[in-house]
Amino acid sequence: MKPSKEQLQLMEQIQQVDFALVELTLYLDTHPQDYTSIQQFNQLASQSKQLKNQYEQQFGPLRQYGESYSSYPWSWNDAPWPWQM
Repeated sequence: MKPSKEQLQLMEQIQQVDFALVELTLYLDTHPQDYTSIQQFNQLASQSKQLKNQYEQQFGPLRQYGESYSSYPWSWNDAPWPWQM
């Protein structure tokens, strides 16, 4: 099944926010006293969580290891999987 335009756009937003979180993590590892960057990290972490919750409500599970619930029947085998987009 081909992902919808809306699904792809939301996934792109998630990827952009998560990329920024990775970069800020690397920066904060060497600049742990940068208060402004810590605030930005926390804001983006909240945004990432909200976007992922929105994605899951609309398109199904996204996160593994107990961070995402499955509908009935088990929905993890429904394509496309997040890593296939």
